[in-house]
Amino acid sequence: MAQHLAGIRVALTGPRKSKEMSLLVEKMGGIPLVRPAQGTVFLDDRNIRDGLVSWISNPPDWTVLTTGMGLDAIFDMAEDMEIADQLLDVLSESLIAARGYKTVNALRKRKLTPLVRDDDGSTDGLIREFAPHKLKGQKVMLQLHGETAPKLVGWLEDQGAQVRQVLPYRHVPPEEGELEQLLNEILRHEVHAVAFTSGPQVRFLVEYAASKGKLEPMQAAFRQGVVPASVGRVTANAMREEGIEALVVPEDEKMGALIVELGRYYAARSADKAQLLP
Repeated sequence: MAQHLAGIRVALTGPRKSKEMSLLVEKMGGIPLVRPAQGTVFLDDRNIRDGLVSWISNPPDWTVLTTGMGLDAIFDMAEDMEIADQLLDVLSESLIAARGYKTVNALRKRKLTPLVRDDDGSTDGLIREFAPHKLKGQKVMLQLHGETAPKLVGWLEDQGAQVRQVLPYRHVPPEEGELEQLLNEILRHEVHAVAFTSGPQVRFLVEYAASKGKLEPMQAAFRQGVVPASVGRVTANAMREEGIEALVVPEDEKMGALIVELGRYYAARSADKAQLLP
């Protein structure tokens, strides 16, 4: 495998598949640094059960789905509660909005098609496509993943919708020491790139930096040498909302593809530098 990451120190912020990603970085000549910016992610049974009871007993006019994994988890719980057929009936009778191709695929498995879907995998894209629809007085069930979405909820409520939420997963913050180490390495330019694989990783790091009065210096470090990389468009949008513009985003939204694309980025940069030499 080409050594496109030779000597490059890559901080890996995701707890999932960190070993596999580290091996790939090493194979490309890089130095992986596992720096979890997200703690445990676990299924929140109580939230799902309560959400399902509300969903079925008081069917919404609109169902807004934001993750395929979350929808799958909801159906798994519905199967366990022996109400999956009822949930499918409610979904079939409501208008559906979906964010992200994985969510659309999860719907397709159940022979459901969204009326509204984003144009770029982001919350902003979903809002743009939602804009022509009248939501005043409409009951909306919003399925999130493991964190709230104040921008989307605020927009829906501003349109006059009555919003209920169900969050199938719960994100637990990482150890403060992990965030402190990563933040210091970014500020001192001791890492060349930071690979983010989810929105919560970005937000936990940003919140920690802000609590220490170091958010602006961190944002500046990302503009001035430390390469911010994202696994896909949704995470890149979460970064953009926090003032960090992703320089590397693979077309194929997978963790391995992220490392390969990061290698291509550094290879292209090296080629550009070589062309400038006399």
